[in-house]
Amino acid sequence: MKQLLLLFCLLSGFVKSSNSQGNYFPPLASSAAWDTISPSSLGWCSDKIDTLYNYLEQENTKGFLVLKDGKIVLEKYFGTFVQDSVWYWASAGKTVTSFLTGQAQELGYLNINDKSSGYLGNGWTNCASPQEDSITILNQLTMTSGLDDGVPDNHCTIDTCLNYLAPVNTRWSYHNAAYTLLEQVLENATSMPINAFTQQKLKTPTGMTGLWVQTGFDNVYFSTARSMARFGILIQNNGIWNNDTLLHDTAYKTAMINSSQMLNKSYGYLWWLNGKASYMVPTSQFVIPGSYAPDAPSDMYAAIGKNGQILSIAPGKGLVVIRMGDNPSSNAEVPFLLCTEIWKRLNEAMCSPASLNEDLRDDDNFVAYPNPAQTILSLRNGSAKPFTASITSIDGKQLFIDSAMKSFDISSWPVGMYMIKIQSENTIIIKKFSKQ
Repeated sequence: MKQLLLLFCLLSGFVKSSNSQGNYFPPLASSAAWDTISPSSLGWCSDKIDTLYNYLEQENTKGFLVLKDGKIVLEKYFGTFVQDSVWYWASAGKTVTSFLTGQAQELGYLNINDKSSGYLGNGWTNCASPQEDSITILNQLTMTSGLDDGVPDNHCTIDTCLNYLAPVNTRWSYHNAAYTLLEQVLENATSMPINAFTQQKLKTPTGMTGLWVQTGFDNVYFSTARSMARFGILIQNNGIWNNDTLLHDTAYKTAMINSSQMLNKSYGYLWWLNGKASYMVPTSQFVIPGSYAPDAPSDMYAAIGKNGQILSIAPGKGLVVIRMGDNPSSNAEVPFLLCTEIWKRLNEAMCSPASLNEDLRDDDNFVAYPNPAQTILSLRNGSAKPFTASITSIDGKQLFIDSAMKSFDISSWPVGMYMIKIQSENTIIIKKFSKQ
């Protein structure tokens, strides 16, 4: 009887552990079948899926996947691109480096609070020694090195391109060179080429394929869309693949996908975080109120790269969304507009209301109309208080500021989403409008 009871307890524990995991994990062999789940079984509005696909096609998409708890709900390829086609991740690959850095720290190869020169050698920058020695691996992870991102080529990793601009942790700037040198830190710390370390610690355990390829100064990851999806499942499941924990360090995992500093609250360890009070964009020091993807869930975080390489994870919905392709119409180094527009149409396909940014305040005294607008945007100030209005694109470009005009000619502006900031005395109101 005791043996039966023990067996029952063991089996119960196993079932509980398996069920608590939640996610489906595809077979390691890339050629093996991957479980799917139909949109209709999830209660989605199937008639809206073609609208989503049409938008993706017109935005030069090559591959698109949506996973629910690891299973494929939507998978679509465009043109000559197919399931096994290989494409680049661009800056979305930064998140792979972030995860590998956590693994290297856990294995004792490095500590993210170590100074970078301990792994890159003295004179890796063009800074004075005290300035260079103040830069840590953590600064490279969070884009707070203080190095000048305004040089002619901020991808350049040669020491003469890496110039002092500000003390560490006082300035957030999207500096590609400082990030790229993280991979050299990993190589020197582990005594392994970056591809070998990635193979051993990430690809083999998850079935990912792909390769880091030196492209100019950059080290770019290339893989299939499904391999990006595998990485998304791993991160969605807190660094655990099936029953194999690839990263145990809870503190690092938590910090990786939460605000890493207060300068750009929407940036973790090379991950972009939605639902924060403000965000910044590359090449700008302007802090934009609200979330960078207001039509996405507030708990969404993403890997985003040039020309619209996107890995978007929404834990509350159990979704992983992948987009690979060429440059969209709203092209930017980090194309936030494409990300939020995909979520807008995905919400419609899921029969869900748009996940509007909770951080946007509203006030009946100030109304922006019509919304959407085509040629003229007008403001009504019901309080009769003087105010200043400024309009910013979702990618951070300030387009207009005025304290007198009540109407704005937007006829020449690109189609897309914009933010209008209205300041009156001690009150700041943020509103969103779209240009059609």
